[in-house]
Amino acid sequence: MNSKNYIKWIRSKVGDEKIILVFSGGCVFDIDGKVLLQRRGDSNKWGFPGGAIEIGETPEMTVVREFKEETGLDVTVSDLIGIYTDCNMEYPNGDKAHSICIAYSVEITGGQLKCDNLETVELKYFDLNEMPELFCKQHEEIKNDLQWCRNGAD
Repeated sequence: MNSKNYIKWIRSKVGDEKIILVFSGGCVFDIDGKVLLQRRGDSNKWGFPGGAIEIGETPEMTVVREFKEETGLDVTVSDLIGIYTDCNMEYPNGDKAHSICIAYSVEITGGQLKCDNLETVELKYFDLNEMPELFCKQHEEIKNDLQWCRNGAD
């Protein structure tokens, strides 16, 4: 069962009531030190590539699968950036969730950058200090941690 089917199934049981969802996402940098963001099809807002963990997947498997689906890139996981738990989400369709996001640094091993025009309507690399407003609080926290790691604590 894939994550869309799982979420649809669980939503058929609980409607739009708040549930716990676990996501895995990743950050990849180009040679100029810019990080890849996707403009999401569901909200038209920017965020890091990633998605819901499917039954039977590890978080690492999820980020590899989601990168391929959402960006066309083949990646491997290199480091854990963090686990982000303080996020109450309400999606455009009214669904509510307490989301947990596991973020990784990833390295490109192949593939070609491309949008599917469904989940991803645009892909672009951004300087960490010149990023657009992000999809949710967890993505902002990831960005802040990336800035701290890249620039060091002041």
